[in-house]
Amino acid sequence: MLHLLWVLIIGAVIGAIAGAIVSRDMPLGWVGNIIAGLIGSWLGEMVLGSWGPMIAGMAIFPSIIGAIILVLIVSFVIGTRKKRS
Repeated sequence: MLHLLWVLIIGAVIGAIAGAIVSRDMPLGWVGNIIAGLIGSWLGEMVLGSWGPMIAGMAIFPSIIGAIILVLIVSFVIGTRKKRS
């Protein structure tokens, strides 16, 4: 149970870092950051592998890169949808 809490916290931090780097906020606030961090971590590690320091079973650098890509994609899709409405 404690590991799950640690993973959620690290996922939120990774998502917040990614949002700060690209200067865009995820929808749903911290929940969006947690989702972006967890999915971005999975995406980054699938594409780039598990290199660099690891916290809570997540490689930090590939996770941040994956989360940045995810935040950019989500903000592009959300921005495109708002323009059409």
